[in-house]
Amino acid sequence: MRIGIPKEIKSHEYRVGLTPGSARELVHHGHRVVVETQAGEGIGCSDSAYRAAGAEIVDSPAEVFATADLVVKVKEPQASEFGFLRANQILFTYLHLAPDPTQAKALMDSGCTAIAYETVTDALGRLPLLAPMSEVAGRMSVQVGAHCLEKEQGGAGVLLGGVPGVAPAKVVVLGGGVVGSNATRMAVGLGARVVVLDRSLARLSHIDELLLNTVETAYATMDNIEHHVLEADLLIGAVLVPGAAAPRLVSRALIGAMRKGSVVVDVAIDQGGCIETSRPTTHADPTYLAEGVVHYCVTNMPGAVARSSAFALNNATLPFVLALADNGLVRTLSEDPHFRAGLNIYHGRVTHAAVARDLDLAFTAPEAALSDQG
Repeated sequence: MRIGIPKEIKSHEYRVGLTPGSARELVHHGHRVVVETQAGEGIGCSDSAYRAAGAEIVDSPAEVFATADLVVKVKEPQASEFGFLRANQILFTYLHLAPDPTQAKALMDSGCTAIAYETVTDALGRLPLLAPMSEVAGRMSVQVGAHCLEKEQGGAGVLLGGVPGVAPAKVVVLGGGVVGSNATRMAVGLGARVVVLDRSLARLSHIDELLLNTVETAYATMDNIEHHVLEADLLIGAVLVPGAAAPRLVSRALIGAMRKGSVVVDVAIDQGGCIETSRPTTHADPTYLAEGVVHYCVTNMPGAVARSSAFALNNATLPFVLALADNGLVRTLSEDPHFRAGLNIYHGRVTHAAVARDLDLAFTAPEAALSDQG
């Protein structure tokens, strides 16, 4: 199979779909890997490193897309890339389609097959290709939140861990999944007072046991959310409904009632955000003030630590890329229901139920779509 790796063009996105080590594995399996020049520069991987791995270097994204049967990216295709996609081409990347009807339409119109990292599952119902970036984003959320609390950044001038005689900041984490648990660990490590809210008692119990009663947990009722958000110095949105738009758990009125200079980090922004005042931002202009509260809503947070993120992502995605390349699309997805859960768009049809529901589009079961085209 011919695998193409374009350079990422989203604002301040430095990760790359395949590292040289991953390219070498694919070449060893007998596949052809084509990489756009300087695609790996942002993580310190030169064109010469890709050549040494057996990959070919081309000068433009158009050449990559024109050559590739399978395009492996990190972020969703940008508007300038829509025209490169074609029928019978596989796109494997983060898509986050539920809040993005424009992208969904472009993918459908192209006739390509679009597989989303964030909806691939495993035997335990986890999201193995989302998990590594969720770990990074969860840990980063506390790091950037602490920075935003500084007075020069528009924050209230609060030190997350406090000092003797001065109380630490209160960090409220909405969601106890991978993002939330990693954010909690970081906040506890920095000495903050941490409250985690979730609707899964099993998750809350796990966090309580993991962190040895150093955090407060609360069931995510409206009353509990309101009570803790009003007291928060740093509010972290870490809610996820796989494939679907994030539920809005915090209203504009509630944000407006928080102390001025408090901080919101909405990690759920890729799926539309779980806070009413959230809107997407970039690393070039990451924050804004709404209702007197600093908001950090960067849609590709892990891109700020691109090298760590790219290698972590490749560790997770490489086995799936190899399966597609070695066995072909229909066979691979037909035999693996967990990988099949990643199929979002196939030959112009929406094949993920949550995406179809949130975009008000017709849904075709992936099994039926593959059978029709197989």
